[in-house]
Amino acid sequence: MYMYFPTNYVWSMSVVATLNNGGLIDDVDKACRPVLEASQHGDDAGTEQLYASWQAVADRLAESAEQDLARGWRLGAGEKFYRASLYTSQAERLQSPRWEGRTAAYQKSMDLLARHIEYSGVPIRRVEIPYEGSSLPGYLHAVPGAAGPVPVVVLWNGLDSTKEMMVYSGFPQLLAERGIATLMVDCPGAGEALRMRDLRSRHDTEAWASAIVDWIEAELPEVRSDRIGLAGWSLGGYYAPRAAAFEKRIALVVAWGANYDWAEVQRRRLEREGENPVPHYWDHVQWVFGADGMDDFFEKTKDMHLKGVLENITVPFLVTHGIGDRQIPVEYAHREYQEAVNAPKRELRIFDQEEGGAEHIGLDNMRYVAQWTADWIAETFAELG
Repeated sequence: MYMYFPTNYVWSMSVVATLNNGGLIDDVDKACRPVLEASQHGDDAGTEQLYASWQAVADRLAESAEQDLARGWRLGAGEKFYRASLYTSQAERLQSPRWEGRTAAYQKSMDLLARHIEYSGVPIRRVEIPYEGSSLPGYLHAVPGAAGPVPVVVLWNGLDSTKEMMVYSGFPQLLAERGIATLMVDCPGAGEALRMRDLRSRHDTEAWASAIVDWIEAELPEVRSDRIGLAGWSLGGYYAPRAAAFEKRIALVVAWGANYDWAEVQRRRLEREGENPVPHYWDHVQWVFGADGMDDFFEKTKDMHLKGVLENITVPFLVTHGIGDRQIPVEYAHREYQEAVNAPKRELRIFDQEEGGAEHIGLDNMRYVAQWTADWIAETFAELG
């Protein structure tokens, strides 16, 4: 993986994600160069300085977009709003849950993306899905010009990603090119659901899967309710297989990063094994699960594993993983594949160093992994008829 910050994996991972999702290298260099020294003091130190440096670049882009709009240049403005949103989002992701500016920063990333959608004409609209007295926010990426109802993939994020990052990934656009809609949802414990709704994560993810499928059946006549796929990346590699094991209306499932035993990974991290995926890690995970201290966190997450679960998957199942994943052991991918014995079609795809996609969820070559996954999904939907 490209290590812009040679001693800081977490910050460098955000750089790579930004570049792979449409960021420009000159923008990224302008944002990162002022904090090169700060990056040497650990993942947690200097993150507010990092945000300020990235936000300065995003603000200049947004100002330039406003100038474009004054001249009637909507498409150019839309592209600049996209990059401003992307940079704001990646910088917000690295902040502490205790940082008082975090909610405002996240709102800013959403507002900028909304302006991109407005001026670029992309086929995306916001949706709200009822869930336990509140709602899960999401984006629906339609298939322009579809002659009738199309299959849909529900895309779930991981521990600290957001539905906005799903838009940036380009994966919904790849699916749309293959005649498949995408419903990107902030799960409880992530994105807007956590930051604005105070909805916390839980191990029995079929609860929110069922709410989403109910809503699709009732509210989305443009998609086929008998062709609902589910894909989850990072921690979604646990969330999605767990849900598909018990919510039988799901037609296929993808674990984009094999999070077979997340509870075990947390115990290893506490023993200083492996990399932290985000700064301020233990504060972050307690926030996600609504835990009051470490003991409560481990109690709330003790069932976050797929042992005895995967044999309940009875639909096509894809497991993808990077051979050099520094967060989730590659042996977990083999275990997820091996234990899904009742899946009528199952496939394990390990991406290696030479081809790219070897890092966590393929962030080092995201589009390559996304294209392969989109083709597998399209192939599988076609096989289902």
